[in-house]
Amino acid sequence: MYPISSTIENRQDRYMAIHEALKQQGFSLGGNWDYAHGCFDRALEEGQKVWLRIPFQVVSGTFDGLQDDPDAQIQLGTPYVLKHVYQEGLDGEARIRTYGAMLDQFQAPVDADAEVEKKWIDSAEKLLARIEQAFV
Repeated sequence: MYPISSTIENRQDRYMAIHEALKQQGFSLGGNWDYAHGCFDRALEEGQKVWLRIPFQVVSGTFDGLQDDPDAQIQLGTPYVLKHVYQEGLDGEARIRTYGAMLDQFQAPVDADAEVEKKWIDSAEKLLARIEQAFV
């Protein structure tokens, strides 16, 4: 994980206003949200192993990522670049399971917080510069 300082840190606004602005830059709501916080994610490359993530906290209202228009006010945190390294090929420890296969469709990353190369940091900084301009 590599944090990147940005003028969007600590920005507060309605969830939908921020969501719409970030959606135009290719971001979506990350899957690990809950009612108090979440993040906006965008893959920086085709393999979806390197991500720019912008975390947020709910400061007022009700947030449910499944609602079309939650009334939540959110505050953005420090953006960061995250890299996941996955095992390539077949999983040697895989077992055949009927019920478990429905739950465990995807393998866990070999390294969920791998070192981020400079080219991805540069790419994330350029993208953040566009986002900062969109929020002006």
